[in-house]
Amino acid sequence: MTSTAADLIAGISDPLAAVLAEQRWFAGKDRPIRAVIPVRATDLAGSDPRLIHAVVEVDQGESPRDRYQLLLGVRSDLPEFLGHAWVAACGDQAVYQAVHDPELTAVLLESIAHGVEVAGLRFATEPGVALDTEQRSRPVGAEQSNTSLVYGQTYILKLFRKLAIGRSPDLELHRALAAVGCEHIAAPLGSIEGWLGAEPVTYGMLSEFLRSAVEGWAMATASVRDLLGESLLIERAPGPAKPNDPADAGGDFAAEAHRLGHAVAAVHADLATALGASRASPGYLDTLATGMQRRLDSVASQVPELAPHVDALRAAFNEVREIDSPVRLQRIHGDLHLGQVLRTVTRWVLIDFEGEPMVPLAERTAPASTLRDVAGMLRSFDYAAHHVPLGDTDPELHAAAALAWTTRNQDAFCDGYAQVAPDPRKDAALLRAFELDKAVYEVSYEHAHRPAWLPIPLAAIARLTH
Repeated sequence: MTSTAADLIAGISDPLAAVLAEQRWFAGKDRPIRAVIPVRATDLAGSDPRLIHAVVEVDQGESPRDRYQLLLGVRSDLPEFLGHAWVAACGDQAVYQAVHDPELTAVLLESIAHGVEVAGLRFATEPGVALDTEQRSRPVGAEQSNTSLVYGQTYILKLFRKLAIGRSPDLELHRALAAVGCEHIAAPLGSIEGWLGAEPVTYGMLSEFLRSAVEGWAMATASVRDLLGESLLIERAPGPAKPNDPADAGGDFAAEAHRLGHAVAAVHADLATALGASRASPGYLDTLATGMQRRLDSVASQVPELAPHVDALRAAFNEVREIDSPVRLQRIHGDLHLGQVLRTVTRWVLIDFEGEPMVPLAERTAPASTLRDVAGMLRSFDYAAHHVPLGDTDPELHAAAALAWTTRNQDAFCDGYAQVAPDPRKDAALLRAFELDKAVYEVSYEHAHRPAWLPIPLAAIARLTH
């Protein structure tokens, strides 16, 4: 007798716990898993192979428990190419991660194309979209907080792994931007939505796949390597060494940074057109500064290396309270950095409008200052310049070259931004506070996950507070 989808999930909870702990998108790696509890499980197709869509709750001793979306395949004979996706045995059948099985992931594209609804899961295209369902899928390996499937060279389906109650900001903002004709996004094509209890949930978003696109981080770090390589040649030449001017480097990135600034400002303008903007209330700056102070206190209590900078950081955050110019609030990207932008042949494109994954959904969807996005990108330029290993070469020379690259590209980005919107550098105190707040977050992250990178945000804090 075939198990129901819910019974099958319940019966493999222990193997699921082991598999979940290994996934890049699993957010609870720092805590043991006590139990994996099925919330809902739905058969989407077939019996052998069988496709199950599941939502599970992970008990790690805290409340509320995190919920995750799973796609599981079931086969009596698991092909060799799916061996790495194994999860557990269920009777004489194998249960495995179905995102690696193009035969089963084809069901998702077909369901979106045909507007299927099953057990509260709604698959749908965006208005006027017709899909080619013959495209074969492959998972994208670089994802962290989600899983994406590329169909042929045409579509990309993002599956949200850790689920948030409420509609996804990524889907919401893509729809809003598409409605006003924004040219700096990938066109939204379809969605997978549903309900958990009485609350809406977004499970997936289908978009145009930009086959020629290159990630901004890859372009920027290639430019940094070019500059540092040329500086190394200068260092080894006879006579006194001085860092090469990034403007003279073969891989100068400043023109692209300028275009990127222009694109980000255009997206901000389109978001304001689509969803509105308003002047901040009188208490906004006090609330903002208090939040920054609270974050600082929390991180300083965990990271002793931050102690020498605490007083200067506190003073910079208190300056926010004294700002007397009006602050404009609107929907923003919320987690903008060089890994969230793609360069196509013709334009820069912003992706992943989900906001910071660890921030509650209500906070991610609240109107904010566009300077928060600008600060995120300025910090990303600093990371791109300073993360490259220096090897056995002169660290002072390379640090000087990296700082020159950072300054040049941050200025170029702001220059490009200022062609569309007010120059962000004119709001110096607020922009600096956002940069420092981001750097404090980076200190916490690097201390916990990449201690070798901790000097990058610490050095930035020292520069920005002196």
